[in-house]
Amino acid sequence: MSEKFQEITKKFTGVGPALITPFKEDLTVDREALEKLLVHTAKGADYFVVQGTTGESATTTLKEKQEILALVKTHNPKKLPIVFGAGGNNTQAVIDLLGEIDLSGVDAILSASPHYNKPSQEGIYKHFVKIADASPVPVILYNVPGRTASNIKAETTLRLAHHENIIGIKEASGDLGQCMEIMANKPEEFLLISGDDLLTNSMITLGAVGVISVMANPFPKVFSDMVNNALKGDFSKSNESLFKLLAVNPLMYEESNPVGAKEALRQQGICENYVRMPLLPATEGLSNRIGSKIKEYNLA
Repeated sequence: MSEKFQEITKKFTGVGPALITPFKEDLTVDREALEKLLVHTAKGADYFVVQGTTGESATTTLKEKQEILALVKTHNPKKLPIVFGAGGNNTQAVIDLLGEIDLSGVDAILSASPHYNKPSQEGIYKHFVKIADASPVPVILYNVPGRTASNIKAETTLRLAHHENIIGIKEASGDLGQCMEIMANKPEEFLLISGDDLLTNSMITLGAVGVISVMANPFPKVFSDMVNNALKGDFSKSNESLFKLLAVNPLMYEESNPVGAKEALRQQGICENYVRMPLLPATEGLSNRIGSKIKEYNLA
């Protein structure tokens, strides 16, 4: 492995919290709460992912994206690497966004497969080639068919893995067979990153370097212990943490992401649970169940 990719691998090994975006009651960005969140998640983070899906990037404006990224750069308590979410179903719009965002101090972008228009595999391939050619920083692909309705098949990922500016993939297909195919045939320097919190241990056994995580927002220490022990090969200790998180994980998504994560953070005094429509804050029933599981498993 080249020296350049040894450095890249080091940056993105471990846990990357997909940071939520805290809002005030008027739904403006809560800068103070975001600073608190950075301190909180830094307890277990190896890098930060800014304005991914969990950050409600679908409803933040360009100006807000710029503001949020600038704040993370300025208030990064451990000076951790930063990944910025830059995906979409309009190839040229993604390229334009890369020209409008100050990517200085950003270590990579995370770009989701195009949603809604359901391109062919060749369309997905050419979409990412165009973005990688235009991006001033390395690209991490993001495969999340549950949101995009377009799976990046293993053979397409493997084609893209040979692009000099595409360094890895966040795989959230839930298909371990597909992940195996990627691991078995990828270039050595291409990174496989889990995009499913509960499958992280299984993916690490296949060779994944870590995870970009939702649950690392409210539960950074427990989640970090899980991943670090798995990376060391101590799956007995890792699974202790995993089984603590097992009961609360579905509650993070029951009313859509990041509703559950924001509610868990609210209960810890990190931020309020406001989300932008069409999402709604957690219902009382969900809130009570999240609180019960946090207490039962000593997660906070």
